[in-house]
Amino acid sequence: MKTTTLILGCGDIGTTLGRELIELGHKVIGVRRQAQRLAGTGIEGISADLGDAEAVAALPNADIVVYVVSADRFEEPAYRAAYPDGLQQVLTTMAARKTPPRHVFFVSSTSVYAQRDGETVDEQSATEPTGFSGVLMREAEQTLIEHELPGTVVRFSGIYGPGRDRLIRQVSEGRIAPATPPMYSNRIHRDDCAGAIAHLIGKVMQGEEIAPIYLGSDAEPAPLNEVMTWLARQLKVESTEIIQSPLRRRASKRCDCSLLVESGYRFRYPTYREGYAHVLKEGGFLSTEKA
Repeated sequence: MKTTTLILGCGDIGTTLGRELIELGHKVIGVRRQAQRLAGTGIEGISADLGDAEAVAALPNADIVVYVVSADRFEEPAYRAAYPDGLQQVLTTMAARKTPPRHVFFVSSTSVYAQRDGETVDEQSATEPTGFSGVLMREAEQTLIEHELPGTVVRFSGIYGPGRDRLIRQVSEGRIAPATPPMYSNRIHRDDCAGAIAHLIGKVMQGEEIAPIYLGSDAEPAPLNEVMTWLARQLKVESTEIIQSPLRRRASKRCDCSLLVESGYRFRYPTYREGYAHVLKEGGFLSTEKA
């Protein structure tokens, strides 16, 4: 029988993951507020508000559950509802069934780290977030890790890809982050987010043991100035304005993806150069003359 994967919060990453799993032979059910947006993807859509206990109770059984919900807004109540409270409701409901899922994946973020001085972080590094987003994300992680259902947390760094091009647009306007002090940034292409989760799902379905936490970030943390300078060269623009670093409210750290790579995953876009080259080309940022 086909593996059934239930993707809760089936937006951009969830849809990309769903399409990939369908190609691998899965039956994929995607849940979002407006399921009609999944038309033509091959994903079976269900419209539901995951904050509604009755809607969660009505969700179908699945072998794999992927919780990739996004908060409605950047406010503490919205984050609490989307992450620790929402995930807890799903886990409680699924665990009570005669046929519970084999594994639950929770998509978290590197906001759970508080390091800000260029330190290298991995799955074993201290997580002592101070902002509400990191605190609530970490609370949700613990909810899954301590739950009776088998589960894995995947912490993604800054996600970029089609439609996620703010950095490119800043550079195209001649704006760039300062070179000093160096502010290390970390990123992962949307397609690698989907690829990493699909890879881990495959290991579960093959009966292999996987870790409780993986750090999903590409293989080359880099100072933001370096990334923007590289983009400026591709776009053939000159920097005319030094901007305050977009990382000013977050932390300068270097994410180590070794555990994910050791599990057998191979990045499609191992550094920002391969990933942004693809985004620039597909997004039409490079004119024929510049290409």
